[in-house]
Amino acid sequence: MSEVPQVQQIVERCQQLFEDLDFKSVKEWKAAVPGRKAIGYMPVYVPRELIHAAGMLPVGILGGGDALEVIQGDAYYQSYICRIPRSTIELGLTGRLDCVDGMLFPSICDVIRNLSGMWQILFKDKYVKYIDVPQNYVDSIGGNFYIHEMQALRDDLGKLRGQPITDDELNASIAVYNDNRLAIDELYKYRAAKPWQAPTSEVYLLLRAGMVLPPEEHTVLVQQYLQAAEQVQRPRRDNARVVINGSFCEQPPLALIKSIEMSGCYIVDDDFMLVTRWLLDEVPANGNPLQELSKAFLHRSASTAAKYDTTREEKGVFLMKQVKTRGAEGVVFAAPSFCDPALLERPMLQDVLARHNIPYTAFKYAENTGQMAPIREQSGTFADSIKLWSVAA
Repeated sequence: MSEVPQVQQIVERCQQLFEDLDFKSVKEWKAAVPGRKAIGYMPVYVPRELIHAAGMLPVGILGGGDALEVIQGDAYYQSYICRIPRSTIELGLTGRLDCVDGMLFPSICDVIRNLSGMWQILFKDKYVKYIDVPQNYVDSIGGNFYIHEMQALRDDLGKLRGQPITDDELNASIAVYNDNRLAIDELYKYRAAKPWQAPTSEVYLLLRAGMVLPPEEHTVLVQQYLQAAEQVQRPRRDNARVVINGSFCEQPPLALIKSIEMSGCYIVDDDFMLVTRWLLDEVPANGNPLQELSKAFLHRSASTAAKYDTTREEKGVFLMKQVKTRGAEGVVFAAPSFCDPALLERPMLQDVLARHNIPYTAFKYAENTGQMAPIREQSGTFADSIKLWSVAA
């Protein structure tokens, strides 16, 4: 029997989860065991281990994408900010997020900070917390601050479930997320090695599935995809290998990812949904859990425009590592319109790439972007130019 249906079945399941703006899978998970709770979060980075340790389901909230018409959400924000807060408010006001018992808003930008305050005003019966993170990476200063922040969240979630969260529960959850990150790391390595075998449009859907599935189930799903993908021989093309940068918060439409791929680009690394890969290696699961999570954040975490860099020299180091380790030939800067962190950092990253003779191109999008032809033409021209430059070189 051909393995193609297996790959198709996995992708189709992920597509269904991706398109489900009513969060039916979350409701089914809660209904399976009375009393279960779910906590929503905007997935740049939050310590999901704490939610999982409380026996709750972490649910990634990424706005409404291009399938949600925003009507009420527009009344709460001015026109010159990104779209994700409007569509997130729309999800809440239309009852689609009634299944979550709380919301965590990570430290991304002023807009998301304001969204957390808006949520407190609009949904007074829900638990809401803004997750602040350190801007000092000394263990005794920023580390202690972050441990204090995580302890406050730990205490709150313990009260929400009716009993404190133990160190053993936290360490067990750290181990679960270690496994999940390892599986996703293998997925990213596989895509970089054979991007024609694991199209980013499929990899992206796999990541999105992890926003609503329990991490144990998602880990198995990723492993199954890797096994199934290797069994199907797909055509290999002479595409340009690129890194996507700037899409760490408001996510691009799936059609945008497909357009970049159809234009002649293999996406070999990206910053989509960084919560799945924020911590870069295994977190010890046999020590003081909050200390170990703090050390991992301070010293072994991904770089993004939403994370503070202590020196100018650090700008671009992580991006250059992505380019080199993934064998990329260029960088595509794809940032949401009005995304201050991404658009302010972009010139600094472009300077670094220019110094290393790495070609790049840039455009902006919104989560409901409908016209893909210009983006496809731009990325196609970029891919062609890379091939010409590489031949000339």
